[in-house]
Amino acid sequence: MDLLNPPQRAAVLHVHGPLLVLAGAGSGKTRVIIEKIAHLIASRRMPAKRIAAITFTNKSAREMRERLARRVRGEAAEGLTLCTFHALGLKFLQIEHAAAGLKRNFSIFDADDANAQFKDLMPGAKPDAIELMKSLVSRAKNAGLSPEQAAERARSPRELEAAALYARYQARLGSFNAVDFDDLIRLPVQILEHDRQITAGWRERIGYLLVDEAQDTNDAQYRLLKAIAGPGGHFTCVGDDDQSIYSWRGANPENLLQMAQDYPALEVIKLEQNYRCSNRVLRAANALIAHNPHTHPKQLWSDQADGERIRVWECRDNEHEAEKVAAEIAYLQAARRVPWSEFCILFRGNFQSRVIEKALQLLRIPYHLTGGTAFLERQEVKDALSWLRLVANPDDDAAFLRAVQSPKREVGATSLARLAELAQARHLPMARVAEIPGALQALPARAANGLAGFNDALQELRAQAPRLPAAELVRLLAERSGLLAELRVQCKDQASFQRRKANLEELADWFSGGPRGASAGDLAAQLALLSRNDKDDGGNQVRMMTLHAAKGLEFGYVFIVGCQDGVLPHEAALEEGALEEERRLMYVGITRAKQGLYLSHSRTTRKFGELMRLKPSRFIDELPQAELQRDGADPVLDAASKQARAKAGLAAIQALFDD
Repeated sequence: MDLLNPPQRAAVLHVHGPLLVLAGAGSGKTRVIIEKIAHLIASRRMPAKRIAAITFTNKSAREMRERLARRVRGEAAEGLTLCTFHALGLKFLQIEHAAAGLKRNFSIFDADDANAQFKDLMPGAKPDAIELMKSLVSRAKNAGLSPEQAAERARSPRELEAAALYARYQARLGSFNAVDFDDLIRLPVQILEHDRQITAGWRERIGYLLVDEAQDTNDAQYRLLKAIAGPGGHFTCVGDDDQSIYSWRGANPENLLQMAQDYPALEVIKLEQNYRCSNRVLRAANALIAHNPHTHPKQLWSDQADGERIRVWECRDNEHEAEKVAAEIAYLQAARRVPWSEFCILFRGNFQSRVIEKALQLLRIPYHLTGGTAFLERQEVKDALSWLRLVANPDDDAAFLRAVQSPKREVGATSLARLAELAQARHLPMARVAEIPGALQALPARAANGLAGFNDALQELRAQAPRLPAAELVRLLAERSGLLAELRVQCKDQASFQRRKANLEELADWFSGGPRGASAGDLAAQLALLSRNDKDDGGNQVRMMTLHAAKGLEFGYVFIVGCQDGVLPHEAALEEGALEEERRLMYVGITRAKQGLYLSHSRTTRKFGELMRLKPSRFIDELPQAELQRDGADPVLDAASKQARAKAGLAAIQALFDD
């Protein structure tokens, strides 16, 4: 407690009534959450088993869990819930599945599963139309609406059409004994808001709630918070309205304002001391974000030195920009012995990354692109997970359709269509019908034999599932399903086979780290909640990522590229006059930098074969000009800088020849 600053200490000690902590970038919000949990336990105000801390990513939950383990030792932290909103929703539904109309071993549909269902429900529709309907259905779910409520609130024929599609989609999920990600929040909210007995039980189960990144809650998540916290408001919400950058996926920063109306006794504490950035960076960030309206304005400050001025580069085009960034990173790494991992290149969209990758490759700079092919999206991993889902939930037709074709076993599209007709006629899932001898006789002999072999493997795995540890079940599945044999055939060389086989072994290792006694089905459901970046470790390499992906991270040197109108701020935001979130996005990028910050923009670009002039981002003009060092503004400093970088460049070229 002695190591906390006064506002941090006040936030930790406030345990009676609702609390909102407005935590500026780099102000130690995670430390406050950890210390508050420790204080609640040590003061005996709340046992660990009745405390729930909710984050937005599995990565932040894991890091918080590791820090808490160092802070609260032994049995004192036993039973504490520390997870994401979706993991909490999953836990709720696993306990209250009957109230949600589900059987115990329900499946979670990922984005690919949901896409397949929408395509099937909208035959002949174009991809854009499918994506629009899927987005409208997801928006209704994130608002906590049932299909009937969505139809009642529809304000256009398109929204009415989406509500009807929502009803059909939900009926299909029900027949599969499945939910999608949005249901993990929506269903618990609907149950808690309408079943007093279940609500009372969960308020007894969770006596104190802590929510990280509260500005990113959507309407359904906020309602879940209210339902569990109850009218007494036994919660601490930590967030930063200046870092709300996810409205496009349903986040509603207005929830922070609504909180004050729902809880008149709400205490607000601001954390403004920054422990990350130089003061020059903070002055720039403060000046930028001051252009947005604020209910609770913050002024970040730091005990650190002013640091270097913020470099602003005007480049000929994006290729010149990429070359300058790569050369500067090479220079700084060599001259200052900075680890590669302390450099980060941020951009508004992934389309900007390719030209930068090329420039880094030419200088042999190691880099890691966040958002590449994720481990859980690899074919063999998704195939194994579909088998696991089917072992746990025979009603999961989506898992059946993938598993029965992984590997191929002479069961073609025509045979699967016939099997689907038989399943519909008998009102049974496809996996159940495939086990009926009479149904197999209605299929071609080769397809029937293929399905018989599939059923044998599936039945063996189901018989072994209760007896084997989850990791061993995954290893048995890889062999018995034929996935490993198929990989041997698919891979052209031994190295490729070993690499893909290692992915299946890594999947088994993930399961070996699961909770004691958890079934493979439970762990498969947990894995379904992992996002593509949860296992995204760049090691000692330059990091490249979008500004959205950078929130919560920090680096010694940050390069924000493409700082021109139409890119940052985005063209759509300029057309709609919706600049506030784009400004917050720039603010997030600026406050990732601990020491050096570089902003670059291009003068020209080619569009449809024509050379077009570009304007620097208007956000650059909103920064305090005294904190910036623009190219050409200081000839003496520019000359010295150019000479030092040229020398480093020659050394790098010589090193290439030496190699």
